[in-house]
Amino acid sequence: MLQSNAPASRVKNTPTFAAVGSPYFGILLAFMAVIVIISNIGGSKGVLIGPIVTDGGFFLFPFAYILGDVISEIYGFKVARKAIVTTFVLSIFASLCYWVIIALPGFTDDFGMAKQEALEVALGPVPQIVLAGLLGFLAGQTINSWVMVRLKARQGEKKLWARLMGSSGAGEFVDTVIFCTIAAPVIGIVGFGMFANYVLVGFVYKTAVEFLFIPVTTVVIRWFKRHEPSYQAA
Repeated sequence: MLQSNAPASRVKNTPTFAAVGSPYFGILLAFMAVIVIISNIGGSKGVLIGPIVTDGGFFLFPFAYILGDVISEIYGFKVARKAIVTTFVLSIFASLCYWVIIALPGFTDDFGMAKQEALEVALGPVPQIVLAGLLGFLAGQTINSWVMVRLKARQGEKKLWARLMGSSGAGEFVDTVIFCTIAAPVIGIVGFGMFANYVLVGFVYKTAVEFLFIPVTTVVIRWFKRHEPSYQAA
């Protein structure tokens, strides 16, 4: 009996993941890439709401991590890592496109010059913001996915909320510190007090958004588990 039960126990605790043959993964990846690219553009604008110091991408970026949680839970760490790298490359491509657009000769009338100046101001700082976003995203999302999958290996299909909370806190902390350190000078944040405000607000806000969306994320993950053809939970 002991020999027959041991393999069954091991099989039961083995985490289940889906293959990427269905169209669902492509949809998730597309949304995550678009969110990160738009967030990098918005991140070039400093935002001051009362005493709160943040940037223009603050309302959007947490959803990239929510999508990262869904991908990690459904498809596993290797697939999530491919999604992170793909988003990384697409963000670099977008940044190069901005550089080409700015460098192209434009109209020399007043309206054309005004548009050129607006593009330079809006998209000019983006490469450094992209660097900050990419390094933060690469490190933070990798840690987020790794923690998510490691906890799933221990918990199986149970305690999804704990995986979402644990991975979000770790990933967002690393991401926020890296991003804020590189992006602060471009945005116009000076002084330690303003910088500390920027880091603290960013971390607390993004983590809070992920925590508040845990019920929604849970419903979405359960939907994917039911409809993803290759996902067969134990």
